[in-house]
Amino acid sequence: MLFVRRDTPHTMIRFPFPQEAPLSEFSDLDAFIAGLPKAELHVHHVGSASPRIVAELAARHPDSGVPQDPAALRDYFTFTDFAHFIEIYLSVVDLLRDAEDVRLLTYEIARDMARQQVRYAELTVTPFSSTSRGIPAEAFLEAIEDARTAAERELGVVLRWTFDIPGEAGLPAAEETTRIATEKGPDGLISFGLGGPEIGVPRPQFKPYFDRAIAAGLRSVPHAGETTGPGTVWDALTSLRAERIGHGTSAVKDPRLLEHLAERQIPLEVCPTSNIATRAVEKLEDHPLREMSEAGVLVTVNSDDPPMFGTDLNNEYVIAARLLGLDAAGVAALAGNAVRASFMDDSGKRRLNEEIDAHLASWHRTRTGDGAGAV
Repeated sequence: MLFVRRDTPHTMIRFPFPQEAPLSEFSDLDAFIAGLPKAELHVHHVGSASPRIVAELAARHPDSGVPQDPAALRDYFTFTDFAHFIEIYLSVVDLLRDAEDVRLLTYEIARDMARQQVRYAELTVTPFSSTSRGIPAEAFLEAIEDARTAAERELGVVLRWTFDIPGEAGLPAAEETTRIATEKGPDGLISFGLGGPEIGVPRPQFKPYFDRAIAAGLRSVPHAGETTGPGTVWDALTSLRAERIGHGTSAVKDPRLLEHLAERQIPLEVCPTSNIATRAVEKLEDHPLREMSEAGVLVTVNSDDPPMFGTDLNNEYVIAARLLGLDAAGVAALAGNAVRASFMDDSGKRRLNEEIDAHLASWHRTRTGDGAGAV
């Protein structure tokens, strides 16, 4: 189930929208996944702006040059190369011009999550992207918090925040992100991350900022080992005191690291389609998810920047099920990994695990035989 084609720099790269992906013809397991209550731990705020949301934001700002028609956005989101993808991504960032835009984006992301039966998500937010464009930190925080409380009340989706440093913006961005997180951190903030490119952005330089965030009670969840080697994961563990690792794809290249992750049950936030899009993995059939799982690593499945890469969380579960050869019970256990690896309180974890178990039991009752729906 490949969504990204890369041949030469001049080949058009098409990231299909989720409704164009092969989920339109549900197998039994696909249907089970569509109804499965879920938690998601690695998904980005701006990266979750669907064509529907982008069209609405573009209508608010007609001078942006971004199409206002969702159909026209299909062509707009056709990328000539990865640099063009970044250019288009930043054009979406530039649509967030005031707190109302931020609030709209955040609430509508929760609406899209509710459609997928996501009950809880730790959404990675990059405050620096907005504050550096002139939105006051207080207004930004008020907007996401207002959307968060409304989403829980009206949609049943619990959102929590990971504030991340955009690594490519350097230490000034790290300082600003840390200041906002530790001095102004809203009620929904639970963790602190590091995103952006890994090449040329060493993890150890951010140690003082993570130390401050951890001292303020935030959990450490940096990206590492996606487009660089396992040494970056070690740096995240030793310098940044990572409790979870974003991606960690290259960990399989270091048996000692895999053993360490498995022994300590340090979760990996795995995003299969994203890994193909960024060429962290060349082909989906070569994805190391199975190797990670067989080594005893606690793996979770996530969507990263779903509309940008033509996927959603349901689709990532379908992919993971096929890579791992799972039946419905196995998929339910995989969903349980995300609950276990989350920073939900114990009562929240218990409730969501009960929902997952109830969905599996109901599924078995509607099937003949053992009802496993094996792939």
